Amino acid sequence: MRLVEILIPRQKRDAVEETLEDEGLDYTLVDEESREEPSVVITFPLPAPAVESVLDELRNTGLEEDSYTVVVEAETVVSEQYDELEQRYAQNTGRISREELQAQAKDLTPRFNTYLVMTIMSVVVATAGLLLDSPAVVVGSMVIAPLIGPALGASVGTVINDRALFRRGIKLQAVGLSVGILTAVVFAFGVRTTGLVSPMFDIFEIAEIQGRLTPDLLSLAIAIGAGVAGAWTLTAGTSAALVGVMIAAALVPPLGVVGIGIAWGAPEVAIAATVLVLVNILTINITSLAVLWYKGYRPDDWFQQDEARVATEKRAVALVVTIVVLSAFLGVVTYDTYRTGVYEEDVNEDVTDIVESPQYDELALIDIAVEYDDPVPIRQPERIVVRVSYPVGTEPPRIGDEIRSRASIRAESAIRLPTGPLVESHRAEVVVYYVGRG
Repeated sequence: MRLVEILIPRQKRDAVEETLEDEGLDYTLVDEESREEPSVVITFPLPAPAVESVLDELRNTGLEEDSYTVVVEAETVVSEQYDELEQRYAQNTGRISREELQAQAKDLTPRFNTYLVMTIMSVVVATAGLLLDSPAVVVGSMVIAPLIGPALGASVGTVINDRALFRRGIKLQAVGLSVGILTAVVFAFGVRTTGLVSPMFDIFEIAEIQGRLTPDLLSLAIAIGAGVAGAWTLTAGTSAALVGVMIAAALVPPLGVVGIGIAWGAPEVAIAATVLVLVNILTINITSLAVLWYKGYRPDDWFQQDEARVATEKRAVALVVTIVVLSAFLGVVTYDTYRTGVYEEDVNEDVTDIVESPQYDELALIDIAVEYDDPVPIRQPERIVVRVSYPVGTEPPRIGDEIRSRASIRAESAIRLPTGPLVESHRAEVVVYYVGRG
């Protein structure tokens, strides 16, 4: 529930009282003597979903849009009329007023200096967590990232036609991403040149990094979920802290991977992670914009509503087009994931058939692994590693040649796409390891 306090000119008192009585509200009036213009302070409780409509009704009486107004949370209201009012607006729960939405969007973004420091620290922690291959550290970096405010602020500014809020949101998003990449590059380069990691350190062997090297269309689900949850939480007037962690999960670790890729001289890594960052930030913006528009947020001045609608449509189209273009990369990676999955399944079936055939009944299959070259963005098989066990004291039969003869092992037949090969094909090397057993 909310407690609303408004300063009104004394000549508007009768019109305002009539409106509040029509709404069935309990209210109090206090004469304000400190101003040159005779004024009255009127205070009344409201259910949160009723704030916007009641304020609009009061403005229809002639109150200025920028009249002194305070809306605060109230713990308890004892009033029969309030109970009836709460029941009347029960079906409209889950949506705060336009004024509260605007205020909360502004409050989500800290001051510029704080925003800058927190962004730098979150990216440093994320980059360190990636290099340490520590999921706990990476999650910790998301908690301190202040990225939810600018993303939601830009969307709120668009739907209610608050140009200053929109510009601030866009500016801080651009600054956050730019500073984040620069921070990750400097930190990762410092780690590499000072010997904090081994000279033999291979970024492609780090699980936390691998997950950001091959972004597929499933990555869109994360960004969509973050954008919808962020906007929905904001409109409900509940804490957005946990949703902020989800939005940071879509942005901060990939920023660290971009810096690592640049510092390690791997442009393909930096490009893949940059595409993931851009797709995520744009998707968060478009989905939060859609949620706010669906929830019915518009400017209170009907003269501005057409302007806000046109601006929303233009920005939505620009975001969608950019996402579709960038998603082509995600589509290629998604197809590569499917292609390699089919290839590995065929290899497993063929190798299993050979090892389990009667002529090799003394062998037992341990595992099969397909090893690829640098997995960005199209992977090519380099080796197939088969581990089998055999009885101690016997000579292991050499099944490598028979495995190589199977069609699934030949890389030429495995890497072709419907329109032909994307890269030059080559044969995969098959390596067979034997493990004796007693």
